[in-house]
Order: sequence, then C-alpha cells, then structure tokens
Amino acid sequence: MGTHKLDSHTILYGVFGDPIRHSKSPIMLNRAFEAAGINAAYGAFHILPGTLKDAVAGIRALQFRGVNVTIPHKLEVMSYLDEIDEGAQVIGAVNTIVNEGGRLIGYNTDGIGYVRSLKEETSISLKGRKVLMVGAGGAARGVGYALAKEGAEHIYIANRTRGKADDLAHSMSSFCSASGIGLEDIAKVTGDVALIVNNTSVGMHPNVDEVPMDTSLIQADTVVSDLVYNPIITKFLQQARDLRGAVIHSGLGMFIYQGAYAFEYWTGQPAPIAAMRDVVERSFAEAAH
Repeated sequence: MGTHKLDSHTILYGVFGDPIRHSKSPIMLNRAFEAAGINAAYGAFHILPGTLKDAVAGIRALQFRGVNVTIPHKLEVMSYLDEIDEGAQVIGAVNTIVNEGGRLIGYNTDGIGYVRSLKEETSISLKGRKVLMVGAGGAARGVGYALAKEGAEHIYIANRTRGKADDLAHSMSSFCSASGIGLEDIAKVTGDVALIVNNTSVGMHPNVDEVPMDTSLIQADTVVSDLVYNPIITKFLQQARDLRGAVIHSGLGMFIYQGAYAFEYWTGQPAPIAAMRDVVERSFAEAAH
C-alpha cells in the first residue's frame, strides 16, 4: 500500500459491524486518506450484540473523528447519538457518524451515495420518471428517499410478501408517491418505468445464478441497477444488458460513493474517487484468483 506510519498525530476512524471481517471499507478508506495526504487510519471493529452503546461511548472517549456503521447496528445506533441528520431521520438508519468535538452526529450516506453513482455512471434524469424497486428491506427506504429527492414521480415497490411492500410504500408517503405491488404484478409496470433497482440480496455471492425478477420483462430503454456488488456484475445485470439491451449500474458505485460522502463529511475535502474505486476493484480481482 503506502509507507504511511501511524504516529501520535494520526486521526482514527473505523467501521462497526457484526460480522465485519468481509468489509472492504478499511482498504477503501485507508487508500482515500493516503491519496489525499491525510494522516489517518481506519480499522474494522467487530461490535457484538449488546456492546454497541459502549462502543459509541468509546468514539467520544478515544476521540475518533468518525465511524461507519453497518449491519446490524444502523438502527440501534441512533439512540446513542447527540444529533441525527434529517435524511437519516426520515430513512430511520445511520451509517456514518461524525464526531464534532465530542458531539456525535449521525448521517445516512447510502441513498445519496447510490444516486450520485447512478447519475455519474448512467446519466439518467429522474425528474418526473417512475421507478420500480424490487425488495422492501433495509436498503430500500434509503434508496427510495434519495430517488424521491431527485424528483422521481412514483416508486413501485415489489416484494415477495406484498404486505411488506405496502408498509414501506405507506411509510414513504411522507416524502414521495409510492405503491406496493406483488412480484406477480411486475409485468404490469415494467413498460412504465425509467429505472429498475434490485434492493434484495438475490444474486449475491455465493448464489450467483439467482435473479430477483423475470428479466424478459425489461424494456431496452430502461436503466437497470443492482445494489449487490459481489459479484460486480450480477446475473440480473448481465441478462438486462446482454439480452435486453438495457443500461446497467452495479452496486459497487453505491458502496464507493457512500464511503466518499463519509470521507467528505469527516475531512471537508473532495474524496479521491478513482483511487477508492481502483483499490476495491483490485481487491475483488485478487479474491477471484
């Protein structure tokens, strides 16, 4: 990596999760600090159930400047913070903490990171367009909120359990027009949407042969996006591109940009995106050998 040495001026950061050993955040953020010439270090912390409150108190006591929060702590962590950003409040989850002199402020960079990479990589304009989200789990609300902020006219949420889709659509109604549908109703809306997003873990390693919906329903002028980034091109994206001629967008961009926003909140500097993407892509390539 680099020749950077820790010293008594090094500013500390980390990610809290359970599990955490698989996380690519440390290699990505340490590369970002190195590329930006910042004396900082970022570690992975395995925070077990029941210890999160103590871990958050540790951020204050040890004067960490910032921490990312991942599964399963994004919800519980909110009760231990001093302030929560409006977006994170609406989404109901925090994935980034900024320590402002002992005051801990929670943000959610998942949805905004998703939209920033989506626009950068596909040039889609969402104003007045309709969207289909497949899956009503944890990620869906953050993505939905960010899409609504971009001016999406309506969001259809398709889910295996129809009630869960209805519940999410109802709770999103404060910030956008949304409706829940069953997976069997997807065919009725695919001709009508500019963007289809897979919010489920279907197709994620090791189940790489699964797809979240019938790809023959996808229209050629649709942008098809997947939050899964391992593999970087899922079977869903590959079929959308090769069989349907759709423009595709991988979940890797969301992962990189949620980290980029965290970096920018922590440092006040623009994130070195190219270096971050490069080190994560290389890490995946090495793992594949």
